[in-house]
Amino acid sequence: MEITWYGHSCFRLAERGKAAVVTDPFGEQLGLALPKLKAEIVTVSHEAHGHSNAGAVKGVQRVITGAGEYEIGGVFIIGVAMHNTSHKTPKPNIAYVLDFDGLRVAHLGDLDHIPPQSVIEVLETVHVALIPVGGGGGLNATQAVELISLLEPNYVIPMHYQLPNSTVALDPLERFLREMGVSRVQQEQVFKVTGSGMPEQTQIIVMEQSH
Repeated sequence: MEITWYGHSCFRLAERGKAAVVTDPFGEQLGLALPKLKAEIVTVSHEAHGHSNAGAVKGVQRVITGAGEYEIGGVFIIGVAMHNTSHKTPKPNIAYVLDFDGLRVAHLGDLDHIPPQSVIEVLETVHVALIPVGGGGGLNATQAVELISLLEPNYVIPMHYQLPNSTVALDPLERFLREMGVSRVQQEQVFKVTGSGMPEQTQIIVMEQSH
């Protein structure tokens, strides 16, 4: 599988012979250059300028916006309600587990709290976790580190942190890396991952922003 990051919470996941998935495509209001995206499936964690611009993605056959189980183009998708709790009225947030023949990627959207163990268990095995780390409407660095220790994924790709030109004020990536206690990280333009040879200890993958 190939994973590409376009900024904020927007990724494209592609596996030969299966439908491609774009997560949380952002709008121009975010201040970032809009990437040229093509995929059969779009997942939206919640309705917001930075997460729900499905119209920017070409070739879309299905836009998924809620909890449930879906099977599209050989990709099995589980949407899990993890509504945000830091507001007087909980704001919707859907996390998605994207299963490509047993290789499982969890995109946690704008999750802003540590879910109870019963909710974490619904995610089951997570090989690659796409986790917000920059605060704002999502987890801050300390919370992200705590959730990683509970999920125990093989790989973590941080998202939803401060970027040049972004109109959203978030914490820098470096704060999360300090909290994780790592000084050297693996950087990738496109992260290629297979179901074999997974590291036993969680590895942090920092993605270069694609356009």
